[in-house]
Formats: sequence, structure tokens, C-alpha cells
Amino acid sequence: MTLTRRAALAALAVVGLAAAPAVAQTTITLQHPLPSSSHYGAGAAALKESFERATGGRFRVNIQRNDNEREIVESVQIGTVECYLGSTGPVGNFVPAVRVLDVPFLFRDYAHARGVLDSDIGQQLLGQFQPRGLVGVIWLENGFRHLTNSRREVNAPSDVRGLKVRTMENQVHMRAFSTLGALPTPMAFSELVPALQQGTVDGQENPIPVIVANNLNQVQRYLTLTGHVYSPAILICNPAMMQRLSAADRAAFMEAARAAQQANRDKVTADENSGIEELRRRGMQVVTQVDTAAFQQALAAAFAQYERELDGATLRRIRDWRPN
Repeated sequence: MTLTRRAALAALAVVGLAAAPAVAQTTITLQHPLPSSSHYGAGAAALKESFERATGGRFRVNIQRNDNEREIVESVQIGTVECYLGSTGPVGNFVPAVRVLDVPFLFRDYAHARGVLDSDIGQQLLGQFQPRGLVGVIWLENGFRHLTNSRREVNAPSDVRGLKVRTMENQVHMRAFSTLGALPTPMAFSELVPALQQGTVDGQENPIPVIVANNLNQVQRYLTLTGHVYSPAILICNPAMMQRLSAADRAAFMEAARAAQQANRDKVTADENSGIEELRRRGMQVVTQVDTAAFQQALAAAFAQYERELDGATLRRIRDWRPN
């Protein structure tokens, strides 16, 4: 073959490649507030792996960390970020119906909480997102919240009195701590460690996986396993993004969301099983025996207000839920 003929054939090959349709890749940005090693990181990574594999690489999930959860939800609402994976703490400011899940001592244990959220009760709550310009995709998990502080052991409700406690921007949580005589101080998670270092607040409340993943033992000495609130997590996405997905891609996304849920819950379980001993090893003093009835009695006034202001019927359905 002459050099000229080889050159002509090569040119034709290049033209053919240029004419072939390129596979368009769509990027979905998913933000969450914790390190990649956390239970949120586990859920996000599982979603990414499942969805990218199922769609043959046509979609790319870009996972980013953003410590300001309220900011992420706002970004999802306006469409500058496609999805949020994080706690429901700030979500009640956007979808008031989810505030029922923040009531203290509402859930008996993890089986109760997961069962309720996976039942028609949880599905009905997810249905409340669409009118607010959001899509509630699936429930995940943050965990049962416990109290830490730098001032003293907390063994009884009276020990909470006077503590400046960082809470999420959540009126239900703030009312509970006010009722106990604490000084609730709402702030974004991104502000928490500096506030603890500077003494702006004495303590905070979060699940064991969050305390471990963020090394809060470095700025907190005392941990009390109050388990005062079960903190759900949730995957929320922008409605326009969800609508752009074909039926097949939407089904693949939902399958990826279920993979995220499983990975997230598995990580919470693992962290709960090992985290307390890990925090002891890091030097925290841990109070494990808590008089839950005393805390519930101290919160009686707050419970009465929750019944008046929140959806009392849903609260009763949650309390009464039992596995089939």
C-alpha cells in the first residue's frame, strides 16, 4: 500500500470517528456534611458506584463535602446542587411535616425507627417534599443522639441546667433543651468545633458515628448516652433533575438509593458497636446508665407542646408502630 493510500484511509477513519455519536455524560452533584469515612460517606459512595455502573458511565456522581446542611438543602431547592444526603435536622425549616421525627424519646430503638421510616408512615412523609420544591427520595440514618460537654458529667436532667449546648437549627430540639434548663445555641455544623474550642458553647449532641468521625473527643471530655432523639437522615434531590431521568434511569437511581440506605445503616451499626469503646480509648469519660424516665418526666411540658403544635395523629402512629 502506498503512503498516499495509507494516509487517505487514516483520514477516512478519523472522519468516521468524528461522525460517531459521543456518549454524553451527565454529572449529578451530591453534597453531604461529614468526612468520606463517615456513615454519610458510605451511603454516598454506594449510590455513586451503583448508579454509575447501572447507567454504563452515562452519569457521573460528584460527591462533595459541605458542612452547612441548610445551605445544601437551599441549593437543591434552587437547582445549583442536585442532591443532599444528610440529617433531617434543618429539613423541618423547608418541610415542616418532618419535625414529628425530631421529638425526643419517640423511637424505642433502631428496629423501631427503621421500621417506621420504611413503612407507609415514612412514605407519606416523603410525599410532603414535592409541594416544597424538593423530592424526598429515601430515608437513611444518622443515629440516636447523645450529649457531650466539656464541663461536667451528666447523670440526671438537673445536670443539664445551665449548659450552653449547640443544637441544629431545629425548633423541636431547641425546645427540649430549653425545657431541661440548658441554653440551646443553634449553629451550622461547620461552626461547631471552633465554638467548642473557644468556649462559645459547652457541649453538643450528636450520634456516636458523628462524634467519632469528627474527633469531637478532642474538644469534649464527657459523653452521656442519653439517646434522647433518633436522628434520621435523608436523600433529597432536585425535582427537575429527577424529571429529566428516563424511566429506566430513574429506576436505576432508586436502586442506587436503596444501596446507599443499606451501606449507610450498616456503617451506623458498625460505628455504634465499636464507637463507645473507641471514644473511651481516646480519653472521653462515658456515662452509660441513664435514667430515661427522669429525662422524659423533665420534658413533660415540651411533650405537651409538641402534641399541640405537631401532627399528633402521626406521633401516635409512630409510637404505636409494631412490626407485622
